[in-house]
Amino acid sequence: MESFAQGLALAWGLVLSGDATLWQIVARSLAVSAAACALACGLGLLMGTWLAVARFPGRAAVVTLVNSLLAVPSVVIGLVVYLLLSRSGPLGFLGWLFTFQAMVLAQTVLVLPLVIGLTRQVVEDVESQHGEQLRALGAGTLWRGWLLAWDERYALLTVVITAFGRAVSEVGAVMVVGGNIEGFTRVMTTAIALETSKGDLPLALGLGIVLLGVVLVLNALVALLRRWRERVDALTPAGGRA
Repeated sequence: MESFAQGLALAWGLVLSGDATLWQIVARSLAVSAAACALACGLGLLMGTWLAVARFPGRAAVVTLVNSLLAVPSVVIGLVVYLLLSRSGPLGFLGWLFTFQAMVLAQTVLVLPLVIGLTRQVVEDVESQHGEQLRALGAGTLWRGWLLAWDERYALLTVVITAFGRAVSEVGAVMVVGGNIEGFTRVMTTAIALETSKGDLPLALGLGIVLLGVVLVLNALVALLRRWRERVDALTPAGGRA
């Protein structure tokens, strides 16, 4: 217990003193996750909205596939991306394996089904309430999807925050495709795993404190947005939308 207390004290010292190694890892981790989240959300919001309002043969199978991909372990995603980027893989010519770009790609593939699935659910719920009215006014599939997505923009913002939280806390995929190379591809989660195995508890705990803080901030933002949205809905006259 004493060694843990000492390690925790040293960890706080690293965080508060602005330790260069720790904060370089944090910055790299946030950059990877932010880039992956931007790519996944840019594509996933569009695909999820379209899937919510479109009707076509095989739609149920596509929805089932998207939902199934949510349960795929991150190490499996990492393995698939590794094979794609390996020298003999179809994307080997890019030379991305064990680079920043490889980690961004892996996290994008990991987070994309989450964004599509949550967006589809949000837009489909509101489409069941207002879709018939929009169709009666002559709104086509794309226009109807855009209107419904804009109507639920605050709910979709929570999807974006959730996606970033999923990306920043992921370890398996980036470990496989990034290689956990010091100074280049080492991020918070992979560094915590490595430093713990080495017995360097202060750095591992320091990174854990920062990661926990990031996750807590993200969850607080989601809760605040939800509460604010409920308050706006309560103040909106019946029949109107904010």
